Amino acid sequence: MADTGGPGPGRPLPSLVVLAVTAAVLLGAACWHLATLFLAVTPDNPVRSRYAHLINGHVYPEFTQGWQLFAPEPLHENVIVEARVRTARDSGNPHTGQWANLTTQDVEAIRHNPVPSHADQNMLRLAWDFYQNSHSRRDVPFGTRGTLFAEYVKRIALQRLEGRLGGERAVAVQVRVTARPVAPPRWSDRTSAQSTRHRTLPWWPVKDWDRRGL
Repeated sequence: MADTGGPGPGRPLPSLVVLAVTAAVLLGAACWHLATLFLAVTPDNPVRSRYAHLINGHVYPEFTQGWQLFAPEPLHENVIVEARVRTARDSGNPHTGQWANLTTQDVEAIRHNPVPSHADQNMLRLAWDFYQNSHSRRDVPFGTRGTLFAEYVKRIALQRLEGRLGGERAVAVQVRVTARPVAPPRWSDRTSAQSTRHRTLPWWPVKDWDRRGL
């Protein structure tokens, strides 16, 4: 029988089923993603309150909504976070290491990187913001949240410095922060801080559970 040049046979039924299921899954995932983002930025309502754990679990931290894109407020200070550790030696005499600039590590990882990681851009900066907003100037925590944020900062410092200890065991860690004011542009009427601020936190003891997962 001669070839009439007509269209070939249609797709088999199993292929159509697979395509339909895949399209339904992708459509459902897209709807779920858009719905959770919408609910995350809406005012408090019964739906948001009831499913808050599901919404927050999906949105944070990767899909957090930063509305500063539409009304940006540049940083007024350059904040530099440094840390050092005290280690125990076999002789029993503790050794205090040199200060390590954690902020510089992040800057080097971000500079000239077309796709810098979320951790390099925000982890250290947000950790310090959380800490200073949850502690008094005398480093007294405001409730449980303050204690957790102090542990968070300590864990970040240990994670960054653990590989530099040369096998010695860290027994304490200390963090200090330098905030240098950024001069406002000539057209701005904003006044900036006149001097650099320094803050050195107390030594935090390092326990065995602090090293888990580092």
